[in-house]
Amino acid sequence: MKVKFWGVRGSIPTPERRNSGYGGNTTCVEVRLANGTVIILDCGSGLRGLGKSLLRDFGDLPIHAYVFLTHFHWDHIQGIPFCLPLYKEGNAFFFHTVKRNEEGLKSAIEGQMVSPYFPVNMTMLHSTRHFYDLDFDPVDINGAVVRSGPLFHPQECVGYRIEADGAVFVFATDNEPGSAVHDRSVRDLAQGADVLVYDAQYTPEQMQSERIGWGHSSWLEGTRIAKECGVKQLFLFHHDPDNDDEFVDGLVENARREFPNTIAAAEGLELELPTPVLKPVPAAVAP
Repeated sequence: MKVKFWGVRGSIPTPERRNSGYGGNTTCVEVRLANGTVIILDCGSGLRGLGKSLLRDFGDLPIHAYVFLTHFHWDHIQGIPFCLPLYKEGNAFFFHTVKRNEEGLKSAIEGQMVSPYFPVNMTMLHSTRHFYDLDFDPVDINGAVVRSGPLFHPQECVGYRIEADGAVFVFATDNEPGSAVHDRSVRDLAQGADVLVYDAQYTPEQMQSERIGWGHSSWLEGTRIAKECGVKQLFLFHHDPDNDDEFVDGLVENARREFPNTIAAAEGLELELPTPVLKPVPAAVAP
């Protein structure tokens, strides 16, 4: 299983020099299975770059991609109108999310391209698109088991656990701690994961004051989950638009005091899971 981060920012794109280290595009992560299956987690502005990459990788071959959305806030869907493979005939995209109370998946995706919000509508997208409103039962995607669980966020959100190729990758962004049901849910998803990507938009201090009820979390909660659930590696994610590279570096430094194997997600960062285990080289034996 290979993972690549295409967008790691929260709330709004921030194409600023001070953010160039970690990147300014909003949420989008690619998971590529050993059998070539493409899974896309969220479709923020990072989807634009991913779309171009897929065109280069596949050339004239059709692209089939399985998209799992955590929720419909703009920073998680705003890249869809700018994803070039969606405009190409012969490509197929399979959109998934857990059933929503207020609106369905198809209407949420297509609604952002309705006049006057965008100059072209969905009829210009010549790919085939399928929409699946799921429940919380696991689904099989070409050999990958994708599990979901509810997260605590305004207007609802879900996290995903992908089990494939002998590895476990967990994507749990946009989650505020404090709800017993949702705290248990995110821990169920994270149990024994090789990698946990977790919402760390705010500091612990902000979580105790002006950011209560905003639907996000901190590095401190991420380290608690990682330790409790036996996570191998923690990635801080959904960086606040006001947090520059230096600030995020400070969050990582703080987090590593609690959970040493912590990294901040950055655009372009690629992972291969499970991480190869290097066998120790035997000491040389004197003749």
